[in-house]
Amino acid sequence: MSGDATRTLADAKSWLRDRAAGRRHPFGDIDPGPAVRAVDTLPGTDPVSWAGHWAGIAEGLAGDAEALEKGGDPRAARDAWWQAYQFAFLGRYPVPSHPAKAGAYDRARGYFARAVALDGPPAELVTVPFAGDRGEDGVRFWVARPRGVDRPAAVMIWAGIDSWKEETYATGRPLRERGFATVHVDMPGVGQSPVFAGPDAERQWDPVFAWLDGSDLDTSRVAALGLSFGGYWAMKLAHTHRDRLAAAVNWGGGVHLTFQPDWQAKSRNASSYLMDLMTARARIFGGTTFEDYVARCPGLSLLDQGVLDRPCAPLLLVNGTDDLQNSPEDIWLSLCHGDPKTARLFPGGHMGTGPVAETVTDWLTAMLSP
Repeated sequence: MSGDATRTLADAKSWLRDRAAGRRHPFGDIDPGPAVRAVDTLPGTDPVSWAGHWAGIAEGLAGDAEALEKGGDPRAARDAWWQAYQFAFLGRYPVPSHPAKAGAYDRARGYFARAVALDGPPAELVTVPFAGDRGEDGVRFWVARPRGVDRPAAVMIWAGIDSWKEETYATGRPLRERGFATVHVDMPGVGQSPVFAGPDAERQWDPVFAWLDGSDLDTSRVAALGLSFGGYWAMKLAHTHRDRLAAAVNWGGGVHLTFQPDWQAKSRNASSYLMDLMTARARIFGGTTFEDYVARCPGLSLLDQGVLDRPCAPLLLVNGTDDLQNSPEDIWLSLCHGDPKTARLFPGGHMGTGPVAETVTDWLTAMLSP
């Protein structure tokens, strides 16, 4: 079943139940029991029905969280705010391409902020000035510090076209448990990023690096971790900002082959997507259609830009051997250019299956250890 083809409601529910039961994207940290029950009552996949269903559940959970917080139970309140955020995220999934989904996205950010304010230490929302082209006021990112560590190393994390800075917070938990701070950013063209994707969009990280210079974090030990499409930007920064990075990870992102028209034609109906794959992809360039996306994609090629043949920071490339969204052959291509790199292909589709997260965390730990 394809990402752009129309699914029946029954087909959609089957896809959702399978992912909810396994806590797979887009369900993430949602408790499987409530998630499956919510799937069973889903009235439709049109934007209004979809967003209203998930956002309505989120609103009820937010009410519970408010009551728990006022009642003096911050731990339970944090859990309830987190579940409220996760359900509201589903309401805007994959992208807020309709006013109903945009409303769910606003709620998701608000609930997320309430949840991480109860963490110890609480996460910090930072805004730094930046003149972009998407009408956003500066670059916004979340900073989460480990408990009891002075001047920790930092891992900047971002994901792809439908998982944004809030969704990467859970990804950073194992790193924080190992004593690293995590910095959560939206990649270009998504969320609250101030720029559209394009050949020079890595400029949005310049003010983030400038903020790091004045922070309490160890700027000699900074890494970039890009997931899914976001792996592309980690890969590019490893070359363009190699003097600022101790390490970088491209986890499932494209490099060159992924951005060619023949691959895009083949991947436009990837079964790993429920809906609106091409809408979500096109939005990173400010477009809406498959044609918009394909016309702009080749400009991202790191090979054609000459980036791949430049020196790079220590770089890890990982993906699944059967990825239908981004070509795993881009890893082999990358190994034929520039500095030597570390690579690992895992079984499975997009981003791989098995101990992928553990492999990435272990590698970053080794690279950032003093």
